[in-house]
Amino acid sequence: MKLKHLYLLLTVLGISYTWYYNIQYFKTTETPSLIHFFNEAASNFAGKSFGADLTVVCLTFFAFLIPESIRLKIKYWWILIPLTFLVAIAFSFPLFLYMREITLEKKQKN
Repeated sequence: MKLKHLYLLLTVLGISYTWYYNIQYFKTTETPSLIHFFNEAASNFAGKSFGADLTVVCLTFFAFLIPESIRLKIKYWWILIPLTFLVAIAFSFPLFLYMREITLEKKQKN
């Protein structure tokens, strides 16, 4: 399997896996709102630990994404920043790696 196909598979897994649980949460909670979702996520130290972890992962991802995208001239890279917050970093990070592989392949052919 080519690396780009693995990245694409991980992109699909990233959206499916995270949003399965998001949908379950909103279907089962008595107060389905984003504010309540974030309040519950930060309601204990375990949730806060995940939040801190994801914050550092997102910042690291952006520190890599932006200069690498500019260096390689990856098209539409900027859309990954809002998608990270609207969908999940589990989706946007492998999607970036897929886009990066596609760009590198094109550069190798030239």
